[in-house]
This record gives sequence, C-alpha cells and structure tokens, in this order.
Amino acid sequence: MPIFAAAPPVRVSAPGGFDYVAVDARRGRVYAADAGTHGLLVVNAATGKVVGTVRVGRMHGVAVNEASGNVYTGDHAGAISEVDPTTMKEIRRVKVGGPVDAIAYDPGMHRIYADEDDGNRLFVVDSRTFKSVATVELPGHKPEYLAVDPKTHDVYQNIANLSEIVVIDPHSLKIVRTIRTPELRNNHPLQYDPAFDELVVAGENRKLSVYDSAGRHRWTIGLAGWVDQCNLDPRDHMLACAGKNITLVKLAARSAPVVLAKRYVSPGLHSLAIDPKTGDIWAVWSAPNGSFIQRFAYRAK
Repeated sequence: MPIFAAAPPVRVSAPGGFDYVAVDARRGRVYAADAGTHGLLVVNAATGKVVGTVRVGRMHGVAVNEASGNVYTGDHAGAISEVDPTTMKEIRRVKVGGPVDAIAYDPGMHRIYADEDDGNRLFVVDSRTFKSVATVELPGHKPEYLAVDPKTHDVYQNIANLSEIVVIDPHSLKIVRTIRTPELRNNHPLQYDPAFDELVVAGENRKLSVYDSAGRHRWTIGLAGWVDQCNLDPRDHMLACAGKNITLVKLAARSAPVVLAKRYVSPGLHSLAIDPKTGDIWAVWSAPNGSFIQRFAYRAK
C-alpha cells in the first residue's frame, strides 16, 4: 500500500515550525499550530487552500469539539483558548498557570485536558464554563501527548523522561496506575484505539509498542526511523507517524502491528493528522524557505 502525494506542497508562512495538527472531518477543516504566524492555521480540506490564521499566541496543542466545530488551542504563555473557525476569532480564554503542549478533548465529560510543556502538571478545563477545574500533579518533568478512552473517560498521559504512561481517573482526577514501557526511550506519540482496546506508543529509539488499557504489553515492533507525532484513523485502524518520513502502520486486534509503507517528506516533518473520512494525511513542516502543508493519501479514490 503506497503513500502518495494527493496535492503539491503549499507554502503557508515564514519558517517557524509546527506542533500539533487536527482534522474536523465533518466540516472539512484542517487545523495546525503554526509557529511562523503564532496562530492557528485553518485549511479547507476539500480544496487544500488556506482559509486564514487566528492569532492566539505561540501555540502548541490543538483539539476539535466535533459537536460545535470550535477548536481548543494551548499556548506557551499558559492559556487555553476556544476559537470559532467560522468567524476566525478567539472567543474565550482561560489561564492555566503553565505553558501548554498537547491537548485532548473529552466530549463525554466536557473536559479539555492539556499537559504542561516540559513540566509536571496536567491542566483540566470545563469546556462549558471555560474555567479551570483541576491541576493534576504528574511524575517526571516531560509529559508528551495524551489520549482519552471514550468509554471509561480515563486519561492516558505519556511521561517521556520516565518511559511510562500514567492513567488518570476522570472522577477523582488522580493517577490510579502506571504503565511502564521500559523497552522505549523518550516516549513521544500516544494513541488509543477503542475498538481494539490498544494503547499505541513509540519512543525515540525506533520502537513502537502496543499495550492494552490494563497495562498488559502486547507487542513491540521496530521502526525504520525516528518518529515524533502519530495520528490514528480509527476506521481503518491505520496509524500515520511523522519524523522526516510518513510511516504508515496497520493495527490489528490479535496480532502485531505491521509497517505498510514509508514516504520521505522533509527533515522538518514532525506533525501530521489523518482525515478519517477521506484517508487523507495532512503533513506540516518547516524548511529554510518557509513552512508548508501537503496532502497525502493511502486510500485509492
């Protein structure tokens, strides 16, 4: 199964780098944290054209509220914002006391979870009142991406410098167990496949592991290169990972993941997201001549 370019790369801003990317498949929008503009980049997923940028500061995390279509962002100044992508305006903001890295949204409990960049805290915000409801103290000093179980609402938080995942109870907002991942070094991507009850995590040492939600190790496979961020297509159980290359991995319920394809993009590629409706992979990167977004695909149209 090849990964092919569905459109040429589009220069969107001056060099500056990207962090997280998210797709609203229902409304056909792609959102990326663009350091070159210090804002939220909005792209039309059907045409690939840039709609605009909402300036919300030096941001990192991005999450979509699929019910409203609004987008939650987190910035380095220690705030979480709600952006209306129709009016292209920030409509609410709350200070959380530390620089924000990754964001996950749980629609079932109306919670925004944001981990502290190179810190030891997880910030919890109520999306209805847009007020901080808790700050969870974390071990280590490098939380690196998080995921939410849509059924139990448990929060899984990577702790990169300790090679582990902590599990946070959504009711007590306390850590209830720890999943050790000693085979990995400096955990970065973390995704949860609810249909398979699989936590997928990779380290900087070119290994990718699968655990179940109870913390039982299922499989570890080797990767051909380092990866930073990964994104899951839950429909096809496809995992796309970024790290110079796009690496496509197929998950399975009763067998080890399989690497299906790899495609070189750029040394600056760290971030991507899959549109589960179309199978398009939206990759963003920065180079000396600017910052770019490009649409790739693995499904035949």
